[in-house]
Amino acid sequence: MGHVVVDVMLKSEILDPQGQAVAGALPRLGFEQFTDVRQGKRFVLEVEGDVTEAHLAAARDAADKLLSNPVIEDVISVHDLAAEDAR
Repeated sequence: MGHVVVDVMLKSEILDPQGQAVAGALPRLGFEQFTDVRQGKRFVLEVEGDVTEAHLAAARDAADKLLSNPVIEDVISVHDLAAEDAR
């Protein structure tokens, strides 16, 4: 089984209250090096066999039509999870 990963983030001009809450908590926990946080979402789509270019193209189409709201979100990446694991 293969897995396609779709990462979606709020557009930079959209207020991100969850990211702001995390950004406020980080210094209180001793993480002073981080200056901003943006929250996003990740979808992992399972496919039969290895991930192909056709799977990636279908996932991009699904990301544009269903997995993201293009008014407030950007699709950041669509990729094979195995490629991510190889890093």
